[in-house]
Amino acid sequence: MMRIHQALRSARPTQLPNASTLARELEVSTKTIARDLEFMRDRLNLPLEYDESRYGYHYTEEVDSFPTLQISEGELFALLVAEKALQQYRGTPFEKRLAGAFQKLARSLPDTISLNLAEWDQTISFHTSSEPMLDLAVIDTLAVAASERRQLRIRYRKPNSTEPEVRVIDPYHLANINGDWYLFAFDHLRKAIRTFVPGRIVGADRTGEVFDRPAKFTLPRELKDSFGVHSRQGDFTVVARFDPAVSDYIREKRWHPSQRLEEAPEGGVILTLRLGSLVEVRRWLLGWGGSVQVISPPELVDSVRAAATLTAKRHGA
Repeated sequence: MMRIHQALRSARPTQLPNASTLARELEVSTKTIARDLEFMRDRLNLPLEYDESRYGYHYTEEVDSFPTLQISEGELFALLVAEKALQQYRGTPFEKRLAGAFQKLARSLPDTISLNLAEWDQTISFHTSSEPMLDLAVIDTLAVAASERRQLRIRYRKPNSTEPEVRVIDPYHLANINGDWYLFAFDHLRKAIRTFVPGRIVGADRTGEVFDRPAKFTLPRELKDSFGVHSRQGDFTVVARFDPAVSDYIREKRWHPSQRLEEAPEGGVILTLRLGSLVEVRRWLLGWGGSVQVISPPELVDSVRAAATLTAKRHGA
């Protein structure tokens, strides 16, 4: 239809395109051309007519651009909700680009679609308690390298280290998980896939080498048994009992695909998870304070007890 539109605009007044000439040029059937012309006239509301004296189609008035984006009121509502969700990136390096993207979308919307939402700014909003500190140049480098499969040499600062380490990596995937950015890459030093935090990368340069991303690598597979982004370290069945005061919060969310909930005999709810790492679930359980009791596995019980004891000691108890 875009090519039909271009043919209509560029046609000479004495030689208009018709179904036969368009079908030959576009290598489709005349029936296909007829259906497209009908769609352009009836669904896209283009001023298209057939001139019997000149045996061809033409526009009866000037058409500046082809209406490439059709959107329903429901889709427009979803788009506006998405724009609100992206407000969490206001004040970050992504703000300018996101604003530009939505301006382009707005210019592409047809004038015939409208949505009546009284005081839209007061209707829906999204808030975040923290924003990741990002270097947009680093994010750009990582995203382009992952897309083009370019090997990188990065300087990476590990937690609790003052000096960055040099690593050669094959960047597989850049992901935003729960509001934080992570890079999944093959680390040539460790000879394995590792997870890097872009905020800790203080420099990234191409090595000039390219790589082949393994066909078996997918993010869902990589994080299948993870409670966050930590890679598999074993098989763990985590069981925790939550007090009645917080049980509704546990019931209201899907914390992990493996989760199973059951009512505790003495009240509250028991949560069971099958995980490949205990690092992140430990941190999450500690966040519930005295409202949760970890039942298993034993190593998680010991770790939570040690952390709680240290917390009490530091607060004078």
